[in-house]
Amino acid sequence: MADVDEGIRLAKRVAALAGCSRREAELLIENGAVRVDGEPALLPQSRVRPAQQVEIERGARPEPVLPVTLLLHKPAGRPTEQAHRLLLPANHHEPERAGLRFLPRHVAAQRCMTPLETGASGLVVFTQEFRIERKLQEDAGILEHEVMVDVAGAVAPEALARMERSGARVSIGRQAEGQTGLRFAVKGARPGQIAHICDDAGLQILAMKRIRIGRVPLAGLLPGQWRYLLPSERF
Repeated sequence: MADVDEGIRLAKRVAALAGCSRREAELLIENGAVRVDGEPALLPQSRVRPAQQVEIERGARPEPVLPVTLLLHKPAGRPTEQAHRLLLPANHHEPERAGLRFLPRHVAAQRCMTPLETGASGLVVFTQEFRIERKLQEDAGILEHEVMVDVAGAVAPEALARMERSGARVSIGRQAEGQTGLRFAVKGARPGQIAHICDDAGLQILAMKRIRIGRVPLAGLLPGQWRYLLPSERF
């Protein structure tokens, strides 16, 4: 009686309904094409009872879930190695923007390709796509990173010239009482590089945010939010 109460695996129920193999049923579920009692069901191993209603989206095809690339706004103070914990449905920014439906597989086995210092915030790229991974690895030395950096006090022309001799393009974006906003454009940026440049110029960093990698911007992401890389976007 306990087994009856617990029901059967959703994949088995879907296979019987669709007249397909168990593997095809799993793909239908993983693609978000199955609903149980009107709610999306995304786990093939979940169990359904006989009285529960199982529906399969009309026209759905049992196709593998394609790999995706995710763009995260890492908050300051969070280590990059912990940033993947923010890849949750609740933190998804404008899901309709990429025309993609969130699936659990989208956040599995994601690899961070553009780490940031713990104290810095801004754009971080996670990917499951081999072509994106290869692109970011092969072009790491020439890919430009745009970073906004707030430093304490005013920045003298001599300090600005010294920073530019490091190979970075540096300009003053804004000045306020007690601090200066700098814009860095650095090719082949590495964690700690900008901090070293500022330290060498005698400047104290107050905040740092990466707003662009190559041609891909941080856009409207708030700290902790993520979105899909759009098909039209290229690094």
